[in-house]
Amino acid sequence: MTSNCVQPRISIFATAIWLLSAGYCVADLPSPRLDRLRPLGAAAGSTVEAEIAGAELDDAKTLLFDHPGLTAEFVEDRKFKITVAADVPAGTYDVRVVGRFGITNPRLFAVSHGLTDITEKEPNNDPQSAQPVEINSAIYGDSDGNGEDLFSFTVKQGQRVTIECQAGMLDSTLDANLTLTTADGKLLASNGDYRGRDPLLDFVAPADGKYLVKINDLSFRGGFPYRLVISDKPQVENVSPRAVQAGKPVQLKVFGRNLGTGSTKSPWRHNDLPLNEFTFSLTPPGDVLKLGEYRFLEHPTDHTVLPTAATCTVTGYQIRPLTGGGPSLNTASLIVTDIAPLLESEPNDTSENPQPITLPAVVNGRFDRPRDSDWFEFETIEGGQYEFDVYCERIAGRADPYLVVLDDKGSRLNELDDFGHRTNAFDGHLRDPVGMIGLSAKRKYRVLVQDRYSRGGARFQYVLSIRKPVPDFFAAVIHSQNPGPGAANVRKGGAAYVDVVIHQTGGYNGPITLTADKLPPGLHVAPTTLTNSTRGTLTIWADKNAANWAGTIDLKATGERDGKPFLRKVRPYTRVWNNAGMGSSRPTRKLAVAIRERSPFSLQFAAENVTVEAGKSAELKLQLKRYWPDFTGKVTLLPLSFPGGFQMQNGSIAATANEGTVSIQLQANMRPGKYTLSVTGQAQAPFHKDPNAKSRPNTLVSLPSRPVTLTVVAAAK
Repeated sequence: MTSNCVQPRISIFATAIWLLSAGYCVADLPSPRLDRLRPLGAAAGSTVEAEIAGAELDDAKTLLFDHPGLTAEFVEDRKFKITVAADVPAGTYDVRVVGRFGITNPRLFAVSHGLTDITEKEPNNDPQSAQPVEINSAIYGDSDGNGEDLFSFTVKQGQRVTIECQAGMLDSTLDANLTLTTADGKLLASNGDYRGRDPLLDFVAPADGKYLVKINDLSFRGGFPYRLVISDKPQVENVSPRAVQAGKPVQLKVFGRNLGTGSTKSPWRHNDLPLNEFTFSLTPPGDVLKLGEYRFLEHPTDHTVLPTAATCTVTGYQIRPLTGGGPSLNTASLIVTDIAPLLESEPNDTSENPQPITLPAVVNGRFDRPRDSDWFEFETIEGGQYEFDVYCERIAGRADPYLVVLDDKGSRLNELDDFGHRTNAFDGHLRDPVGMIGLSAKRKYRVLVQDRYSRGGARFQYVLSIRKPVPDFFAAVIHSQNPGPGAANVRKGGAAYVDVVIHQTGGYNGPITLTADKLPPGLHVAPTTLTNSTRGTLTIWADKNAANWAGTIDLKATGERDGKPFLRKVRPYTRVWNNAGMGSSRPTRKLAVAIRERSPFSLQFAAENVTVEAGKSAELKLQLKRYWPDFTGKVTLLPLSFPGGFQMQNGSIAATANEGTVSIQLQANMRPGKYTLSVTGQAQAPFHKDPNAKSRPNTLVSLPSRPVTLTVVAAAK
């Protein structure tokens, strides 16, 4: 967003000092952002009027969905008519806005089957004005500032009803509370955080009659959208087992409410109400394991009270169980493995009575009750490193597990706890224990898995994996160039970048090369290689005469194992909120990119591939192309998220000049291999959103160069 320039008096940051010396203002070219979408969903086969809110949404006349059955017709400024085809599966879908300055970050839109859409109507702030609704309705509303929304519904004695407020799971900042009362005000139930921040009520009507449900924000903030589902349809709490073998038929037990014909009462209870059980069979797909994918029907956003990249290290998929009462309202995640999983077997509560297992092992477990301790024992055949992995938060389990390994003399060898990368907009930090532990050959070991807070019950499932390490990795990308949510918008002739985040598993330390498939004409991604690194950047650029375009692209990553390549899908993520200090990232199905107006300049290395010895410097020439006629200023050159082992002093290309040189120093112990790098060019360019404006204040422009690949060879002896 542009701004008027005021020279600051003082700054403690080096970059601000540089700006101060030149009398620059801190701004940027417009970056479109979608903040809110109303309503948050619709029924399959319906059409709804929708309204958007955000920033830099000039000439925003197109909505882009990640399913072809969702389409939108522009009505007027910031208003659209969304049509949902009848065959669009129930689930959540990304919606992005396309306008003059490109494509926005996504917001979520829920599609339902078998629910009636209802719009909240004010006033409904007290029991006398409560809005009447029917069972099996999805109500779209907005929270009241310093107030509450009330809805009334009628049920029969013994009828079981679930009431769920979907807000956080649909990218709304509402932190909802739900309260259920009888018509005369007697409190029956209340709930806050149940699935992430979103509440859920489960009750059996004690008598025929009318009941009231009340919704409010925790801090009584107003204007935040929600989707309130009141239903007696099947609702799944979880399934067992949660880990299944690829391509092998398996019997799954569903635990939940209103599971219909063929279901039985379960011994498991929640909030003093019994859950039902229903058994069905399925065959997990084999290609999920081959590509290292996680496929979802509903965006996994409810693992914690804040959206995180919790599933970034899961190989598996979501299911929507078909029960005796029909398809469930919600989904469950399954982990797909290459071996037959085991079931945890009680009693295994003490180190003296552990459950024997044979490695490699994948165990489906649960903390059955408060203070439950699960012990396992195995004997190694060979010595060396073993990989231990506990999946809990990643499958929306509610525990905070830790893992302890003891030898056959009872000596404590190691304890594993939280893991995962947290960098810039990407938050993949988890409460799940993961790590490698060295063990001796032909020796017995015991493993303890327990919740950090000694909780237990039906919701506290986990999966334990113990095996010799197989080198592998998970690759993710996320747009991080602005402090808030955004997308990879590429100006013609210019470039943009996304952060690359690598989770190495099984001791993987080989090269990883990212490539793009089926790009539109004029859009380019060079093969980008990261060598023994958990962080990098991937640069996307457009030809200066490329046509306007907006859409999504697929990325894949290739690694090497035993001298042979293997393929992994790259998982795209998006920042959800502006506050970088929050856990604030979630997955998307596709990486969104747009080509828009002409870039002020571009940077390109004279050579795309350079060979350099470890311990020496690479002197690289950069070519600057100026596309805006009135842009003649200096361009400052800075390293763009270089991996360890590379150092570069900030450089510059002088005003009116069109080339410069950067010197990249390599450490003497640099590992031989390929490294793809880009630099950042920062400059002040005259800009105004109105092309006819006479005044064009200086605007800070920060653009990546096209990449260069350095092939590092060992230093000569």
